[in-house]
Amino acid sequence: MKQLTRSAALIAATGVVLGLALPAGASDSDGRAEGLKWSKCEGEGLDERQQCATVSVPMDYSEPDGPKIDIAISRIPSENPAARRGALLMIPGGPGGDSLGDPSGKGQDLPRKVREAYDLIGFAPRGMAPSTAVSCGVETGDLAASTLRPWPAEDGSITRNMAAARRMSDACAENGGELIKHLSTANEARDIDSVRAALGERKLSAWGVSYGTYVGAVYSQLFPHRTDRIVLDSNNNPDHVRVVRAWLAAFEQGTEDVFAEFAKWASRPGNPDRVARTPQEVRARFLDLAARLDREPLPRPGANPPVLNGNELRQEMLSAMYDPDSFPGLARLIRSVEQGTVPPAPPSPPEEVLQNYVGVGAGTICNDSAWPRDAAVYQKDVTESRAEYPLTAGMPRNAMLCAAWPFPPKEAPVRITDRGPSNILLVQNERDPATPLSGARKLRAALGDRAVMVVNDATGHDAYLANGTKCGDRLVSRFLATGERPEKDVYCE
Repeated sequence: MKQLTRSAALIAATGVVLGLALPAGASDSDGRAEGLKWSKCEGEGLDERQQCATVSVPMDYSEPDGPKIDIAISRIPSENPAARRGALLMIPGGPGGDSLGDPSGKGQDLPRKVREAYDLIGFAPRGMAPSTAVSCGVETGDLAASTLRPWPAEDGSITRNMAAARRMSDACAENGGELIKHLSTANEARDIDSVRAALGERKLSAWGVSYGTYVGAVYSQLFPHRTDRIVLDSNNNPDHVRVVRAWLAAFEQGTEDVFAEFAKWASRPGNPDRVARTPQEVRARFLDLAARLDREPLPRPGANPPVLNGNELRQEMLSAMYDPDSFPGLARLIRSVEQGTVPPAPPSPPEEVLQNYVGVGAGTICNDSAWPRDAAVYQKDVTESRAEYPLTAGMPRNAMLCAAWPFPPKEAPVRITDRGPSNILLVQNERDPATPLSGARKLRAALGDRAVMVVNDATGHDAYLANGTKCGDRLVSRFLATGERPEKDVYCE
């Protein structure tokens, strides 16, 4: 098994069991384990208690007796077997992330009562190494974050974006194999239920973050009778028509929300990384600098691409919005570039890791729903977005590689509804660049009485035990440990 830690830059047929519809191939295990073979995990910085195993699942759940793939999982057992309730699956963001190292990582930040109540379970979703892996083998230049995020040209043209979409989709079709056609959020949810059955659990608790909130919501929709306590943290809009297109569009408002906080911080007297005297000046200086770099990029040897242009600066700004701890780095970058000096680019993950990330991300988002193929649709949207949201310069409404994806979706996206047990707790920061509160409220409305939401007066992506509030952390921890959930939605200051 490969090293677990990595950097990173959505029913073909149903059966009826106990009156509930289940996707074909889904397990209805009563808790009998399938004899997993646990062994020491490979990788650095892991808790010595963490063990790893693999679960075999169908590549195509409509053909359960067909080819199989492996799903890598990890586990740290409950710290108090007498208090053990079950298993807590840590669902990663992405698509293109894994949680194999999370039992040893953020799992150890969980309160002791939670660590005693559950075995902590991580996994690498289908397609992610060390599970059976996919790769598109795209050109190295297309691995740049400013290409994967579809930033338009300096004049707002999307011609380059459409060309990149065709080029990258062709590479995925040529190099992705049969598995890339079967990457989807619904299949990841089915894999999770296969993992539950292999663990011997009648029900499964989960903590899903970012894209993992959509996975957790889909799992709760497809397998409601298999869910125990579900925490969804930093929540995606469950739009069952647009899916990822809606998430991409959310960056417009999300970035505005968080940049306002950055601008207040970067104009504060006494701040050693102060950029300007007022928030308005911080915003104006950033926009002016990005426009200048559009016209006159600066060399940045060793980076991909080897220049700092306006879109590279915008991409670095967007990355910094995820965590207020990154604000100083962005401020220093702005000040440095204004003086004509470009600091070294942040280190990049190995190309093999990036290729795997791109393969899983592309397969999942493009198979989950059909994207428009007409460039005019995107050009119109980009032009409108650039005028209304200059910080993101039209990127959130632009064409990703799905605009040229060669494989039609195999099934319709799962629609999240209010049918199912009331066992879901949403936790959400008020200011989040990637999963803004507006989208989280749509998931809350779709779930109805199944869910309660905790909103934090906080800034950044990832709320629970990260960028949230002590009040929010306390409510989530209490729910996981005891099952006690607020009676109604809560605002935590």
